[in-house]
Amino acid sequence: PSSSSLLPEMAKENSPSLAEVVKRVAEQQQSQASDIEKSKAVLFQLQAKCQELEKEMNSVLLETKTTEREIHLQDDAIEVTKYHCENLEAQVRALYSENFKLRCDAEAIQEEFEMKLARNNEYREKIKDHKHLFWEMESKLPIMIELAEKKVVVEELKAKKDKLICDLQNPEGSVIKQVQEEITLLKSEVATLKDLINKKRDLLEEEKKKHAKLRKEIEVSH
Repeated sequence: PSSSSLLPEMAKENSPSLAEVVKRVAEQQQSQASDIEKSKAVLFQLQAKCQELEKEMNSVLLETKTTEREIHLQDDAIEVTKYHCENLEAQVRALYSENFKLRCDAEAIQEEFEMKLARNNEYREKIKDHKHLFWEMESKLPIMIELAEKKVVVEELKAKKDKLICDLQNPEGSVIKQVQEEITLLKSEVATLKDLINKKRDLLEEEKKKHAKLRKEIEVSH
């Protein structure tokens, strides 16, 4: 046979049959269907994952909003606390200033008290010295000396009178008249002395009043 007649036969032998073509198409369709199912499964997984991610994102957004709200509340609380702290600091400064002033006033009062106490002690010492000097001068006054002497005389006269009364009780009675005369004389002398003592006492009271007035003038001058 010639070459031109052999080509169609070779083409028939090399070309697939219809069954093979159908089989191949079916296999391709099955493979494509399998790929589509796999793609659908992957798509479902991706969609489920996207939904989970959306839920997580919504949860994160909710937590973020809650956190922001808490931050705002904390900021407000911080501002309130800061305001209270500033007020407390102002009160502390005011209290410190007041305490410092009170301490200064207390120190000034203490110093003034000590000065007055020292002056009072000095004044008491002066009054004590004046009193001592006054009593010393008063004891040396002539009227006081004379009064003391008169008291001694009165005591002597009283003793003498007692002795005479004792003599009068003597049963012999020889000196009654003489004793009576002496008693009368003694009574007269005693009356005179009493009158003199009263006058001296009046003079002494006047001297005491003068000294009291002088002492008041001394106290006022100090």
